[in-house]
Amino acid sequence: MALEVRPERCVVAVDGPSGSGKSTVSRRLATTVDGVYLDTGAMYRAVTWAVLQAGADLTDPDAITKIALETELSIGTDPQAPHFAANGTNVDAPIRGPEVTAAVSAVAAVPAVRKHLVALQKAVIAAQPRIIVEGRDIATVVAPDADLKVYLTASATARAQRRSAEDATDVTATEADLARRDKLDSSRATDPLRQASDAIEVDTTGMSIDEVVQHLLALLNSKVSK
Repeated sequence: MALEVRPERCVVAVDGPSGSGKSTVSRRLATTVDGVYLDTGAMYRAVTWAVLQAGADLTDPDAITKIALETELSIGTDPQAPHFAANGTNVDAPIRGPEVTAAVSAVAAVPAVRKHLVALQKAVIAAQPRIIVEGRDIATVVAPDADLKVYLTASATARAQRRSAEDATDVTATEADLARRDKLDSSRATDPLRQASDAIEVDTTGMSIDEVVQHLLALLNSKVSK
């Protein structure tokens, strides 16, 4: 039976690597608590799309930063239908494509880009009474004072199987790409992917989406009821 948790205000930070279930779980949780949902990874992907559209050199941080600062982002936070636009163009589909996926870690590693997008993310969070925020540095950088901080993880095989099912790609190739992105995201100098010291780790390998959501609801309920 679902646990009905609807605090007056709450911020939930959901971090973890690709394929751990962050997006699906975060959207479901946001709907359950009648809140909104912010996919910070999509923001980096939208900027990456703009960088690729401009034909910028991915090894030129100044060029990437200039495009990031000039790109107008439109952020939809409805968990039932989140959307993103860059400079007036809907980018929901292209930001999930292989070109953006291959380039996003390089763009996200630029310190000035991270500083700019983190400021935007903090502004979105401050404007909402109940919000579930997912990404790779939410509990450590974006919302260190979140009411609940969780770090979702799963085995490499489970993550690859989930992602390949979503994208209709080869499992072996997907697992190799996830390992590449994990290494880049966890080794970058600015805001690397890591578990916050006070985040609760949840291994989703053997759990269904419903089970993960119910577990997070129980954790949130224990936090906001104190």
